[in-house]
Amino acid sequence: MKNLFLNPSRFIAIIILLTAFSGSAIAQRDSSAAVHIGFIYPVSSNGKQAASITNRFSLHAIAGLSKAETGAAIAGVANIVKQNVSGVQMAGVANVIGGSASGVQLSGVANITGGSSTGAQLAGFANITGGEARGAQLAGFMNLADASGSAQVAGFANIVRKDAKGLQLAGFLNRANEVNAQVAGFANVAKKVRGVQLAGLINIADSSDYPIAIFNFIKNGEKSVAITLDETMTGIVSFRSGGRVLYGIAGVGYNFKDNAEPMYAAEGGLGAHIPLAGSFRLNLEAVSHTLTDFDGGSYFKNSIRVLPALKFGNRFEAFAGPTLNYVSYERENDYDFVKNYIWKNSSSSKDFRGLFVGFNAGVQFLF
Repeated sequence: MKNLFLNPSRFIAIIILLTAFSGSAIAQRDSSAAVHIGFIYPVSSNGKQAASITNRFSLHAIAGLSKAETGAAIAGVANIVKQNVSGVQMAGVANVIGGSASGVQLSGVANITGGSSTGAQLAGFANITGGEARGAQLAGFMNLADASGSAQVAGFANIVRKDAKGLQLAGFLNRANEVNAQVAGFANVAKKVRGVQLAGLINIADSSDYPIAIFNFIKNGEKSVAITLDETMTGIVSFRSGGRVLYGIAGVGYNFKDNAEPMYAAEGGLGAHIPLAGSFRLNLEAVSHTLTDFDGGSYFKNSIRVLPALKFGNRFEAFAGPTLNYVSYERENDYDFVKNYIWKNSSSSKDFRGLFVGFNAGVQFLF
C-alpha cells in the first residue's frame, strides 16, 4: 500500500481500472449511484452520464462532475455539481455547486454556490453564495452573499447585498444593509446597525448608535467641529462624529505657552453622550494627545474627560470639566506644563511619567 501511494502512475492506473469496472455495473438509465469514483470527467464510474446522476459518495483524483451529492464528495482539484448538495464537499481548489448546499464545504481556494447555503463554508480564498448563507462563512480573503444568517469571517472583506443577521468580521471592509454587528480593520458600511460597529478608521451607516472609529458618518447621528483648551494651554480644533451614543474624535492644534520651540498638537479618541435633562448632557471621553516640536521633543498624554455640556439652540454646545491625565516624556526635555501631580516616578528614570488632574473646556458647532 505504501508503494502504491509513492508511485502516482500505479495509483492512476488502478483508478482507471476501478472506473471501467464500476461503469460496467451501472445502467445508463440509472439516476443515482452509491459510489462515484474517477479521475476526471468522463473517466469515472459514471462515465459520460455523470452529469445526470446523484451520488452518495464521490472520490476523484482531479475533478468530479455530478447532478447532485447526498453524502460526501472529495476531489483533488474540484467538485462540480449541477444541482444541490448535502453532506461534505472537500476539494483542493474549488467546490462549484449550481443549486443549494447544506452541510460543510471545504476548499483550498473557493466555494461557489448558486443558491443558498446551510452549514459551514471554509475556503482559502473566497466563499461566493448566490442566495442566503445561513451558516458560517470563513475565508482567507472574501465572503460574498446575497444575504447572511450567521457569522462571516474574512481576511479582507465581507460583502452582503441584503441583510446580515450575524457578526461580520473582516481585516479590511464589511458591507451590508441591516446588520447586527460589524468589526473591520479599516471600514464598515451599512444602512442600519443594531449593535456595535467597530472599525480601524471609518464607519458609514444610516443608523448606528454605537459606532467605534475615529470617523463615523452616520446619517441620523451627530457631527461637530469643536475648539478646546486644556491645562497645558493647548488649543485643539477637532472633528467629532458618531451616533446617538458613541462618537469618534480627531483633532490638531498648537500649544500657546512660551516654549523654546513651537509645539504642535494632535489628538484622537472616543466619546459617549449621556443625556441628563433637556439641553444638558454629559460627554465622557477617552483621548490620546501628543505635543511635538518635530525635532525630537514630544509630550504624550492619555486622558479621561468628564465634560458636562449645555446646548444653545440646535447648533451650539459649550462644555467644561475635569480630566484625569497620564503623561510621559523624556526627562531631559523638562516640560513644565503641570506643577502638581497625584503621582510621578523617581527622578532617576530616563523618562518622566506622571498622573495629574487637569481640565478641558470648549465650544462646538453641531451639524
